[in-house]
Amino acid sequence: MKRHATCAFLAACLLAGLVLCPPSATAETMKDTDATSLPQTPQGERRASMETMQIPSHGALMNALVYVAAGAGPHPTVVLLHGFPGNERNLDLAQDIRRAGWNVLYFNYRGSWGTPGDFSFSHGVEDVASALAYLRQPENARRLRIDTTRIVLIGHSMGGFMAVQAGAADPAVKAIGMISAADMAGRFQELLGKGTRQAAIQGTSTGLADEGMAPLSGCTPDGLAQELAGHARDWRFLSKVAALKDRPALVITSDDGLTPWNDAFSTGLRKAGDHQVTTLHLATDHAYSDKRTELSHAVLAWLAPLAK
Repeated sequence: MKRHATCAFLAACLLAGLVLCPPSATAETMKDTDATSLPQTPQGERRASMETMQIPSHGALMNALVYVAAGAGPHPTVVLLHGFPGNERNLDLAQDIRRAGWNVLYFNYRGSWGTPGDFSFSHGVEDVASALAYLRQPENARRLRIDTTRIVLIGHSMGGFMAVQAGAADPAVKAIGMISAADMAGRFQELLGKGTRQAAIQGTSTGLADEGMAPLSGCTPDGLAQELAGHARDWRFLSKVAALKDRPALVITSDDGLTPWNDAFSTGLRKAGDHQVTTLHLATDHAYSDKRTELSHAVLAWLAPLAK
């Protein structure tokens, strides 16, 4: 009986509170709550953040974002390059790399994933150079807290191809990381050695089409295969050994069939005198689907001394 009386008393108090509370005050409280629930950028703090931007490249604006590391910086920075067509973006790696104190830039090449323009391999190489130039502009380096002397390229699949080409062309890039890098031109040359030029183009075109072209615009599988045919010699990984032999390199492979080209490249670097080559093979698929933690640990361990 005493318990029922207590409950009745509490219910009465609650009802009285609702009646006595002016509607305007309730509305004001709700208004304040709604306002504070919106995302806000902390003022006067150097917290980790994400900045979005469009990076100019040869008349187009590339969709891009930077995961900015916590702290005043300046921070070493990774440019994370996606593959063909780019379904695996490796943004989990980007978050892990940021937690280790690095900034990470991710962008979509011209003609890929909504970035205007036409996609091609040569455009992709140019786009990496445009991204590097953007990071090095003094106003952008200040805003994003970037140490422009410590910029590293890390690419997955075709992104590894882009890292090799752009890194070889830019001596200021501190190091390159390759995750199941696709030696696009090297593979074409292998096909060429087994048959006619036209057969190699057709085989390359079929392989590219099988990868999926929907996220790419302004290109065809045959056109891209023709482009590779025209650069078969100068885009091979082994042709870039001399330009990269004095810099750290990370070469990670998996059970996806690309290991022979990557092994040949790492061997070439070592024979040329590069004592800063790190290699690792993980028994997994091309996307490293069941080895994400191991992949992250390997990348972070390689990056750690480069941050000093």
